[in-house]
Amino acid sequence: MDRKLIVTHHAPDLDAIASVWLLKRFDAQHFADAHLAFVNPGDKIKLEEAEEQGFQLHEVTHVDTGMGKFDHHQPEKALDTICAATLVYDHCVSIHPELKDDKALKILVDFVTEIDHFKEIYWHEANDTKYNFMIHELIRGLEFFDPHNDESQLHFGMTCLDSAYATLTQRVKAEEIIEEKGQEFEIKVGKALALDTRNDDTLKMAQKMGYALVVRKDTKLGHVRIKVRPDIDIDLKPLHEKIIELDKKGTWFYHASGKMLINGSIKHRNQTPSPLTLNKVIEIIKETYA
Repeated sequence: MDRKLIVTHHAPDLDAIASVWLLKRFDAQHFADAHLAFVNPGDKIKLEEAEEQGFQLHEVTHVDTGMGKFDHHQPEKALDTICAATLVYDHCVSIHPELKDDKALKILVDFVTEIDHFKEIYWHEANDTKYNFMIHELIRGLEFFDPHNDESQLHFGMTCLDSAYATLTQRVKAEEIIEEKGQEFEIKVGKALALDTRNDDTLKMAQKMGYALVVRKDTKLGHVRIKVRPDIDIDLKPLHEKIIELDKKGTWFYHASGKMLINGSIKHRNQTPSPLTLNKVIEIIKETYA
């Protein structure tokens, strides 16, 4: 692999970090092991500075600075649909066309673009403090307590992007599973949904879509998870009592809120999966909340 040096600006923001992340993750054949350097915004690295790290200028790639291929601060690129990350994304798609079908990646890049152009001012309740917990604000927060460590700020942001990409990928899969495999049924308070899948994100997703109750059985491990929306007037205690009468093997946990009935969790490693089939669980739910 050719040696590469990626250069971006000091105190890297989400756009700069996402640009580096895209190169390292999705043009890995060229940039997976690339070294990093930082300059003042708009600048390019000088030859002597590159040579100090053992690189020549032809081995250097600038992102979000330097007015080059992966910078968007030139007048002809000053559009609200373009940022450094979109330019790198287009490059990655050009060499890996299959990335065009990666919905999670496109959502991530679109979000970075939105933040880079300060479009969060249009969000609902834009001044709400909950937005201070978002990825771009957490990255900015590092500048207050570790202000001169550009590399640690960039690596923190990349870890955040790895996590965001993973959850977005699960979300996209969850939406597809709900649409293709979800079994709708009626209970007294509205629609419920049953799913036979390993994807646990389907539980939250289905509730956000308006389903009053969602039940998921893990296709591999056999565990069952049942959840009710917090705003739905149902207590799962009667269901719990009926299930444990029938299921003498599975380990069940009834949450005190009355909204969760859990058989298996990554937080609880030694629970025994329920032998009850998904159809049997649906039958018990219908009997309990007809």
